[in-house]
Amino acid sequence: MTDSLVETLVSDDVLHRFMLEKAGVRGVLVRLGHSWQEIASRVDYPQGLRDTLGQAVAASALLTGNIKFEGSLSLEFKSQGAVRLLFAECTDQGRVRGLARFNAEGVDEAVAGDTVKLGTLDEAMLAITVGHAEKGRYQGVVELAQDASISQALESYFERSEQLPARIVLAANGTHAVGLMLQPIAGEGGHSAADADDDAWNRVGQLTATLGAKEMLETSPEQLLYRLYHEESVGLYDPRALAFGCTCSRERVEGMLRALGRDEVEATLEDRGGEIEVVCEFCATRYTFDRVDAEQVLSGADNPPAPHTLQ
Repeated sequence: MTDSLVETLVSDDVLHRFMLEKAGVRGVLVRLGHSWQEIASRVDYPQGLRDTLGQAVAASALLTGNIKFEGSLSLEFKSQGAVRLLFAECTDQGRVRGLARFNAEGVDEAVAGDTVKLGTLDEAMLAITVGHAEKGRYQGVVELAQDASISQALESYFERSEQLPARIVLAANGTHAVGLMLQPIAGEGGHSAADADDDAWNRVGQLTATLGAKEMLETSPEQLLYRLYHEESVGLYDPRALAFGCTCSRERVEGMLRALGRDEVEATLEDRGGEIEVVCEFCATRYTFDRVDAEQVLSGADNPPAPHTLQ
């Protein structure tokens, strides 16, 4: 195995947390390879939309880098335009997935570079959701400017919700999706730990502005961070592995059938020749239910267990 191939295997599908010690800035760098290719291969997306979805998936992983949570973190963009839905998710276990729904007519005009043209703002929304199966979920709605990129929208959200600036850079193509996020380290009273160095945040921003998409996509995380910030004393934490993963299951599909109700399920069985097939949009797993399967699922909903008698 060649050295370059070893480096590629080590560097792909990973989240790096790091510190710029002289500047008092913390950061996260995400690089997706095989995991992103798994997502991109599910649908024949137009190139611009594919790349934008890749940036969204990288961004969802980025946002997990500096928070502690159990469950999943998702980014969801909805609109009435050509791009109806853009969804990306990363779990606390480092499993990523994503998809886009779109109208073929007009999609090329709706996506330019990393910018989704939103149309009227009343028709579009971008939400960040942190969900837990037992503790519920928290959702923050991102304020959207006309024709804003994903990175610009998220930067605005952090400044408004955390009162701390953030610098986010995203890039994707057919083989890789990469994201970089930087924030000043908050100290006592919410002040930046770099307040003593008035130029620190501006200096880091200028260094980051030199980074182009081609360099991001073709450079390993360690090389990229050293090339950009070696004068700021980069401290790397242990990397975290990322991988494609789906949270679908037969139990979840059964819950969906129960929610539909007996009349709807029986009508669907009649229309489809006695079998219901549900295909996961994320991983293409197929779940089939014949009349016997459906009856077993529905019987549980029709006859919930009796309450226990307290002794």
